[in-house]
Amino acid sequence: MDGNGRWARERGLPRLAGHGEGAKAVRRVVRAAPALGIGTLTLYAFSADNWRRPASEVDGLMALLEAYLRREVRRCRENGVRVNVIGRRDRLPPRIVAAIVAAERATAAGTTLHLRIAVDYSSREALVTATRLVAPGGASSADDFARALARAIHSDPPAPDVDLLVRTSGEQRLSDFLLWECAYAELAFTPVLWPDFGQADLAAAIVEFRGRERRFGRVLEDAG
Repeated sequence: MDGNGRWARERGLPRLAGHGEGAKAVRRVVRAAPALGIGTLTLYAFSADNWRRPASEVDGLMALLEAYLRREVRRCRENGVRVNVIGRRDRLPPRIVAAIVAAERATAAGTTLHLRIAVDYSSREALVTATRLVAPGGASSADDFARALARAIHSDPPAPDVDLLVRTSGEQRLSDFLLWECAYAELAFTPVLWPDFGQADLAAAIVEFRGRERRFGRVLEDAG
């Protein structure tokens, strides 16, 4: 979810105004996802590196997250959306952790969409933590390690491998996001800033994804 700050700057607004509009984009995308055949949706809301931002912006982002979790929980429950916040929790303010736990419990029965929101998340940190969780015997399979990784980031249930990663605002990098899970992900980059991203943009990414040939290391026989 990239481009909130640029969206605000282009309009002469404070960065937090862009983050507020970005929260509205989250609502649009979550509403549109099930009809597009999406069963699991992971949104990168706050990275471990984002703690380096000015304290006023960090505080504003935390307030937006808390407000979203408390405001949207009933809508999510009514629409079968299971909310799960992945990442570290030991550095989050207690009120945020309480809001996370409450939202996860309230929506635990949802089966229409598994919505994962990455907060204080670093894929490299998660991989290191997962490695410690499987020591000293080590993981006997990739599935075992994936389960340890899920525990490391509080992912419940463990998410499947990523099929499609969409990055907004024209940036073309992973930025420490789901490195293990994206081993065979298709990547899509769009110049659209996140606050302007909506159902049509998500649908276009899905159409592009479905037109790609996914080989997973195999050689596909010529149908002709």
